[in-house]
Amino acid sequence: MAGLEGVMQTPEEVAVMRQLLERGWSQRRIARELGISRHTVSRYLALGTWQPYDSSSRASQLDGHQAWLQQQFEQHHGNAEVVRQELLKHKGIEVSLRTVERAVQTWRQALRQSRQATVRYETRPGQQLQADFGELWVLIGGVRTKVHLCVLTLGYSRRQVVRVFRQQRQRHWLQALEEAFRFWDGVPEQVLIDNAKALVTLHNPATGELVINPVFAAFARHWGFIPKACWPHRPQTKGKDERGVGYVKRSGLAGHRFDTWGQMEGHLDWWNREIADLRIHGTTGERPLERFLRAEAAALLALNGGPSYLAEQEFSRRVAKDCCVQVEGNWYSVPAALVRQSVTVQIRDQQVLIRQGGRIVARHCRQDANQRSRQVIAGHWAGLVPQRVIDAAQADNGALAAVVELDAVRRSSLARPLSDYAAVVAEVG
Repeated sequence: MAGLEGVMQTPEEVAVMRQLLERGWSQRRIARELGISRHTVSRYLALGTWQPYDSSSRASQLDGHQAWLQQQFEQHHGNAEVVRQELLKHKGIEVSLRTVERAVQTWRQALRQSRQATVRYETRPGQQLQADFGELWVLIGGVRTKVHLCVLTLGYSRRQVVRVFRQQRQRHWLQALEEAFRFWDGVPEQVLIDNAKALVTLHNPATGELVINPVFAAFARHWGFIPKACWPHRPQTKGKDERGVGYVKRSGLAGHRFDTWGQMEGHLDWWNREIADLRIHGTTGERPLERFLRAEAAALLALNGGPSYLAEQEFSRRVAKDCCVQVEGNWYSVPAALVRQSVTVQIRDQQVLIRQGGRIVARHCRQDANQRSRQVIAGHWAGLVPQRVIDAAQADNGALAAVVELDAVRRSSLARPLSDYAAVVAEVG
């Protein structure tokens, strides 16, 4: 095995060299045994004792580039491999990764210490809202269900709004934020988010370039706040809400099981009102509700009855077999001929407009979200069920699902006599 040249040995290894030499071992045998160069053995034995290796006089390819190296090291957040690539690209200097790591060692230690030390950043009343999503598995109706948990926390008072969704999409972010604004009856100056793809198109740590998703940017302009994104891989900048998500998981949901999704939402509303709002916060030493009412409520930008941004939405839906599309947890009818086809839903001025091919095929009054209500225009079911069945079904949403066979529209005729459907409605009613 070839010996390693220029490797600094420890005092213990030097002592072993001297002991083996005293036992009559040759320098070559000692080098082979220790896996080092014979010249290294000779040098240490000539010195007679261990001495630290002095590399101060060694010429280095990196000499004269210290300021540039430090700037690159900081720009690329301590990534020595990227610094090595930049050396080759911009300076034409080809060195090993280990060479760069030795050169940036002092700066790396300082960077590590700065990451470990987090300075608490307190915000003035009304300045900032921090928003974040988390995930949790909850037993709902005996089924283990993934719940997407949105927690919105005011930076000064630590008052929270909690919303749960089955998915984490852009409209869920916007819905949760808008509901929080209405709950607090005001809007903060800034909304600090993570780098969710639904909200941030680009956030380049190297250049500091931040591009907010156009829809989220329009939402921010509508409500008058400034969108901000925390530094990638730097959760400390959004610590209040990161901790808030954990608090909701541990205190609000952990160990609970619910019969329905609505029951879970009701429980969280109660918990937020009776527990979270009234606890003594560990950092502020005050109850979030009291701190909010005392200093933050008046500092928020007033809503003044402003219209909802979400009243100007447009998205696609597929018509279900009962001639309806689901919008915000409610059902709205369309003509039976459109079953299984895609339509465009527009929500404008508290109306639900349903279009296909550029023309409006249905117009409904918008209902409050998640009411599980069902609106049916009589003409949409013309020839399928009697008007009295429709009237009865409108009075009882559960009856509506009972009287429409799933395959009836697809076959363009009912599989059973209309009298049977009327009987079902009578029983449900």
